[in-house]
Amino acid sequence: MTYLASRLFGVPLLIHRPKLDVILSVVGQRIGMADVPAMPAMDMAVYQRPAAAAAPEGIAVIPIHGSLVKRSLGMEAASGLTSYGEIAVMLDSALADPQVSGILLDIDSPGGEASGSFELARRVREVSVVKPVWAVANDAAYSAAYAIAASAQRLFVTETGGVGSIGVIALHVDQSVKDANDGYRFTAITAGAHKNDYSPHEPLSDSAKNELQGEVDRLYAIFTEHVAAMRGLDVDAVRATEAGLFFGSNAVSRGLADGLQTLEATLDEFHKFLNARNHPPSQVRGVIRAEAALPNKELSMPDTQDTPQNPVADTIDLAEAEKLVSEARRQVTQSAQAIAEVCLLAGCPERAAEFIAAGKTEADVRRVLIDARATRSEAGDIRSTITVDAGTQNLDRPEASPIVAAVKKLTAQA
Repeated sequence: MTYLASRLFGVPLLIHRPKLDVILSVVGQRIGMADVPAMPAMDMAVYQRPAAAAAPEGIAVIPIHGSLVKRSLGMEAASGLTSYGEIAVMLDSALADPQVSGILLDIDSPGGEASGSFELARRVREVSVVKPVWAVANDAAYSAAYAIAASAQRLFVTETGGVGSIGVIALHVDQSVKDANDGYRFTAITAGAHKNDYSPHEPLSDSAKNELQGEVDRLYAIFTEHVAAMRGLDVDAVRATEAGLFFGSNAVSRGLADGLQTLEATLDEFHKFLNARNHPPSQVRGVIRAEAALPNKELSMPDTQDTPQNPVADTIDLAEAEKLVSEARRQVTQSAQAIAEVCLLAGCPERAAEFIAAGKTEADVRRVLIDARATRSEAGDIRSTITVDAGTQNLDRPEASPIVAAVKKLTAQA
């Protein structure tokens, strides 16, 4: 309990304020804050985290429920906490599982500690380079939880759910008056002018307050710039939310979510999306191969000297063939652009030409990148293109890349 209290006071938090008050009402009673109103008792021995939703084959659902902390010291089941480390382990497991094609984040959290939150949020975007990551605010993704949710490639919110609380808060408890009433007087002997800053047994000094405000402001800049980069928003628009909460359609209209949808509906849409990516129509594949083998479409016509013909049938066949070839070319163009975008996001844009020339599909490229990552000894070989210093620049948008532009130009000439 002492450890938990040390993580609540005098440090910046990314948490929805009402939830913080609930936590304080529980913790306060156990650390001598008798004036904090108590919440109704709860038998924590029977507390159970909601079970992960049943998902279609190929989708890993990662539950992000309850208050978020960097380290929980084994208190998850007893207190409703989820640690960033626990979530990272589930992400890495899904990334390494060859049976998993996509990852869905099922989020219902008020946020929590700032420490470790942005590292995990960026990890989500890194994972999405090799496997699609979607998220659902089901029903809450506030503060630190929203930092994580915003990193998903697509974010949905339920009709009654909410997102936001893009802000930072820090609390200091001054119990010096209570100490005096109880007959206590604490004297700190220190070396270093700031060693006793944030002591609960003394009023907060002006210098300590300014220091804490500076750290809150620093984290706020990181938070707002992170959301702006992930969601493709202007940082001023993110700041203009003033850490407010946005529910349902309001969240969508502010650009904080992509649409209204239940968890079940999102799973269904995600499943169809993954199937379309991983299993392109075999007929079109055949036409692509046939077109590559033939120097021109006239060669696909039968020999008029040796073969009796039905002019009507030939006309129909030719028209149908032209439609298929046209569709095949469109598929090739889209595939080439997608491969270039994946290579750009993976930090190896120079490999796009190699994959396209080899006739690889986007799914093939993703598998190659996953295998390459698994064989490397350094975990940082595949890096996110989003950094803390990215500001309002949308570095994760492939249309800004000269590599992608070049591929589009080449495929347009095909």
